[in-house]
Amino acid sequence: MRSGRSLVSLAQELERQLASKKDLVVPSSLLRHDTDDTGDTRIVIEEGGVPARYGVTPLARRQLADKLKIPYAYFERMRGEQPVLLDRNVNTWLQSEDDRRMIRTLDGNVRAVLSDRYRRLDNFDLAESVLPILQQLPEARFESVELTDTRMYLKVITPRLKFEMAPGDVVQAGVVVSNSEVGQGTLSVQPLLYRLVCRNGLIASDRALRKTHVGRALGSDDEAILVFKDDTLRADDKAFFLKVRDVVQAAVSEATFRQTAQKLQKTLHIPLVGDPVGTVEVLAQRYTLNDTERSGVLRHLISEGDLSGYGLVNAVTHFSQEVEDYDRATEFEALGGKLIELPADEWRGLAQAV
Repeated sequence: MRSGRSLVSLAQELERQLASKKDLVVPSSLLRHDTDDTGDTRIVIEEGGVPARYGVTPLARRQLADKLKIPYAYFERMRGEQPVLLDRNVNTWLQSEDDRRMIRTLDGNVRAVLSDRYRRLDNFDLAESVLPILQQLPEARFESVELTDTRMYLKVITPRLKFEMAPGDVVQAGVVVSNSEVGQGTLSVQPLLYRLVCRNGLIASDRALRKTHVGRALGSDDEAILVFKDDTLRADDKAFFLKVRDVVQAAVSEATFRQTAQKLQKTLHIPLVGDPVGTVEVLAQRYTLNDTERSGVLRHLISEGDLSGYGLVNAVTHFSQEVEDYDRATEFEALGGKLIELPADEWRGLAQAV
């Protein structure tokens, strides 16, 4: 499992962000895009008759391009080569629309451009509600926590629940809670298997809570700009966060753990009878792995010497420890969970690849 930061570091950063972030719901007509000669972009918002200038993160640029139906590659080409043309394009489309945008800012930068129906489920409030619940799990161990530009992750192991895959090969129960404040996925609670022999984490794809960030439209036509303070956000979301408790407890229940562990154990009996290179090639095509990722999974599959479905699952999750990007590393842990859910015919396609 990819290492993250400490709980103390996470808490400090969440508190820092709490004081720095601001949300606005703005009519598109009150937004203006401005690019300088170096390609740095700003979004200018008329707040109380005074123009406020915000930097724009790469994610927010991509979201803005998507909402205006400007191909992102063309957006970036204009930004680098024709900034005046980019501003003319963006501002023309902004002025021609009558909808409203939720603009999420942090540290003076626009970090997300979202629909006014986007429901804020913020990391500070989630952590405040769920950390005490996680700490009450039997012998709880926070194996990995992280706050990336797009998501927060809390990965917790409870060693009291364990299952022996094979003699000396033990997995323990856990849970992963994750959330995105910038439109990059749902708030989710998922079961986690932790393999002691190599510190692999596998995120189960079933029995998961997923809460989409969609709600009612915010504001009305009579309001030019709405600015949402953090106390408003916490009050709005508190009722939902209370529901997370039951889902966390269900995710680490003995029944859920045993069922997930048994699905993993069944892959021990799936021999990879084809060419391992072909097997990993099929896997890479099916799940969009790049060349580095494909060769890394193959290396682990061969070096660990287990040419079975179980060996392939563990090669995928073990490789996650080498992935520098924490979000992508977590996707490999989730890919392990997808593999144990594969029907027999799809396993045959992997196992018999040439």
